[in-house]
Amino acid sequence: MLSSVPRPFVPSRRVLPLLACLFFALLVAGCSSGPVMTTSPSGSPEARVEQTARKTNWGHLPGWSRDQPMAAWSAFRESCTRLKRKAAWKGVCHDAQSVDPLNAQAIQNFFESRFTPYRVTNSDGSATGLITGYYEPILRGSRVRGGPYQTPLYQYPKYWKRHTHVGPTRAELMRSGDLDGTELVWVDDPVEAAYLQIQGSGRVEMTDGTTMRVAYAGTNNQPFQSFARRLIDRGEITPAEATLPGVRDWARRHPGQVEDMLNVNPRMVFFRELKGSEALADTSGPVGALGVPLTSERSIAVDPDEIPLGAPVFLSTTQPLSNQPLQRLMVAQDTGSAVKGAVRADFYWGHGDAAGEAASRMKQKGEMWVLMPK
Repeated sequence: MLSSVPRPFVPSRRVLPLLACLFFALLVAGCSSGPVMTTSPSGSPEARVEQTARKTNWGHLPGWSRDQPMAAWSAFRESCTRLKRKAAWKGVCHDAQSVDPLNAQAIQNFFESRFTPYRVTNSDGSATGLITGYYEPILRGSRVRGGPYQTPLYQYPKYWKRHTHVGPTRAELMRSGDLDGTELVWVDDPVEAAYLQIQGSGRVEMTDGTTMRVAYAGTNNQPFQSFARRLIDRGEITPAEATLPGVRDWARRHPGQVEDMLNVNPRMVFFRELKGSEALADTSGPVGALGVPLTSERSIAVDPDEIPLGAPVFLSTTQPLSNQPLQRLMVAQDTGSAVKGAVRADFYWGHGDAAGEAASRMKQKGEMWVLMPK
């Protein structure tokens, strides 16, 4: 009802990773972030890299020679659709067109001959930071409420003007009925819907066999509060269970407490349906901040004040909850509200349950080298 709507407000800017915190880091610790540079040099991100990062040689990149860069190559070529307009990147993006995308050695030779690696460092001189993960959820839904489809994803209300004022909390919105009529789609799991709000975009497999892709459309501008953290503090789940499967299992055992649990987080995220060319093919990832589709396990979200969007970045970290090395060429194609600082990245794992499990458990230390055109 319009009369009960408080002063208008605006959502904070958000691309795919509303994060970009992983489940454990975001839900349990509350949007962890790496060290933040307090005094950045002026100029473009490219100029700042060359002023603050340490130029090095390829032999200092652990695992560089063992990586298979074909997947990263396709991600880099996607970046070039945007980077080719910039003087610093125009030449390498033009020449990349002549490289055989199936020839791993040719791709590696191209990077080694046309780029210089710079080791990324924090403002305190350290070279390690936090690497988390995110993914694209897949839900099941219907355009019409019925049967198991009882949980709505809401569109941004048309009668809310986009200013800076904080809006009502999730609990207030759900009690008031102010969102009635703004339902975009009905899904079958309230916990999965809550996790979708954390990720910021996803897919909904519809009852008619089609797939709806939904993207972030705004928020009520309330701060995020971790419902998983609350469950841990109450002894309801263990830290290891602070993942989508763990919280979902708790919800199935305590169906009468789910709504109260979700209301611990006052933040409400709204969605819009991607249509036409925005919807992309089923095999494509969601579009990141750079404006190109993300590539599973080869795209990362970064702080764009520290790392140029579109740039290749060699990442050295470990697999989630493991000491097994994860060393590969990535491409900086996204940003996130929790991704702040130089040595800080959010690793895009792809879509579906397996990707979600990996993302939910990833909170690793890592090092980064950004590759800059010679």
